[in-house]
Order: sequence, then structure tokens, then C-alpha cells
Amino acid sequence: MKISLTRLSAFALAVSIVTAAQPSRAQEDGIVVYNAQHESLGREWVEAFTKETGIKVTMRQGSDMQFANQLIQEGEASPADVFLTENSPAMVLVDGAGLFAPIDRETLDQVPEQYRPADGMWTGIAARSTVFAYDKTKLTEDKLPKSMADLADPAWKGRWGASPAGADFQAIVAAYLQLKGKDATKTWLTAMKENAVPYKGNSTAMKAVNAGEVEGALIYHYYWFGDQAKTGENSRNVALHYFKHEDPGAFVSVSGGGIIKSTQHMKEAQAFLKFITGKAGQAILKDGTSFEYAVSKDAASNDKLVPLADLHAPKVEASTLDNKTVVELMTEAGLL
Repeated sequence: MKISLTRLSAFALAVSIVTAAQPSRAQEDGIVVYNAQHESLGREWVEAFTKETGIKVTMRQGSDMQFANQLIQEGEASPADVFLTENSPAMVLVDGAGLFAPIDRETLDQVPEQYRPADGMWTGIAARSTVFAYDKTKLTEDKLPKSMADLADPAWKGRWGASPAGADFQAIVAAYLQLKGKDATKTWLTAMKENAVPYKGNSTAMKAVNAGEVEGALIYHYYWFGDQAKTGENSRNVALHYFKHEDPGAFVSVSGGGIIKSTQHMKEAQAFLKFITGKAGQAILKDGTSFEYAVSKDAASNDKLVPLADLHAPKVEASTLDNKTVVELMTEAGLL
């Protein structure tokens, strides 16, 4: 079955990194990857995999929940063979719908247990840390929030920003919900509605800090590192504060990878996931431009990053992050 132009338009999926025509569900010479990871990272993984194996890959670009909902709608008729995300709640949604195939044990064994669900239906492929990006020309370390919960204090009204509509921020809230419970999360979100300045995207929120619009923003770490590696023009006034101490604000979000159960290319799909969680795939995280953390056993992350072990992140079960409740609570608070 070919995806119609109407559906492609609706889901904004028209990215391909091969020159062949859009493949049918039964593509004979390759696999289709629904990529909600950053496009540049997805391309690096795909190109290296094809170079090593000769297996062609068509990569379609979208967002976490966009693809998760599309996969549920498509069901067994989906043309996708593999699904990659930035955050784990989308993986949980697809897994809950029974659409993933078990991942080969050899692949699972490449990733520590804390970065994959116990059911083995998907696995971590990368990670990112929550940080408070702050204006270092206005705030000194003694003036920074000690906890993510501190941002609910009226003293922070109008002084910090976030991107509430994004999957990144909603994953952070999902961690807060798991760690602190529904009542505390509801209270924090109500305060956030009063205190935070909303932006569209983490990059925009960081730019606002750099421009002096707000004193800080709750984002993921790699936006700062990526900008610093280029011109630094959107982060020259910005520094990163790591909450640590197992605070919700030290949440490490796991990017996921899973194989669609209805795939007609199981061997190739399994090989792709094994590759990106293996030595060569994780080396792309270390040496590439994504500045995301490598998560596989014995894999090193970019030398510029604070080591994962030094983040003192809270223990969060990625497979139970409840995005549905998060969306309900954020809608109730007027953030969505």
C-alpha cells in the first residue's frame, strides 16, 4: 500500500534520503524508518548503516507523537519498519498498542537496563539531559533555582521560559509526574502557567535567554552545545545549570528505537537497530554534531558533555512515562 499525497501532506512526511520512488509496504530492497530524532542524526545513522551493510533505507521525518499516532492509525498496514524517537513517551504509546516486535537479545544486551524497558519491545538509542539555561550576565550561581520545583515560586514570575507544546518538555513533565505524583505535578503546572513565558521550541527559548527576554529556560542540554559548536551567536550569554541531586530537573530522557511488528523486513530492521546501538552507531553520537549522549555499554559520549554518571539523574522508568495524563494536566492548566 502506498501512502497517499493527502496523508503525506497531513503529516508533513516527505523526507527521503534515497533517490528511489516512495516505497510500498513490501519494499524489496530496504527498510522504511519513521525518524522523529533530529534529521541530521538520523541521516548520519542511515548513511553509515547503508555503507556498512548495503541495505537501503528510506527515512521519513516527523515528530514523536505525530508518528506514534500515525502508526496507531496505520496499524498492520503501516509501511514503516523501524520507529526512532527523541523521547520515550511516544515509544510507550506505540508499545501499548501492541505494534512493536521483540528486539533481538544481542541488540538489547548492548544497552544497559536503565536505558530500555523491561519488556524488551524497544530500546534506548541515545539520551539527553534536562538543564536550566540561564543568562550568565544576569544570574550568578547563588541566584539559580536549586530544584525544578523552585520555578513554581512567585519570585520567578516572568523570569523563565519553556516550550510547553513540545514533546521534549512534555517528557520532562512526565518524569515530574512519575517522581512527584499527580497532585504535585498539577500544582507545579498551575504555577508554571503564571510564571513561565511560552516559546515555540527549545532553540527559541534559549535564544530568548541569550537576548535577555527571560533569565532562564528549561530545555535539553544539546541545544546549547550545538549552537556553541557553530557560531555561538544564540548562546554567547547563556550558561547551563545542572540540577543534579536526583531532582526532577535532572531528568535524563531516553530516545527510543523499535521495530514495527508488521514489517516484512524483520532481518534488515533488526540489523538497523543493532547497528545504531552498537559500536559504530554510538560512535556517531560521540564524534558527530548531535551532542546527544551515547547509552550503549562501554560507549563514550562527546568529550564536551558532562558525563552521564555526574548528572546524578533521578531514577525514572521510561516505559511508564504517562504522556496521556501529562497532556490532560497541561491542558487543564491552560498550557496547551
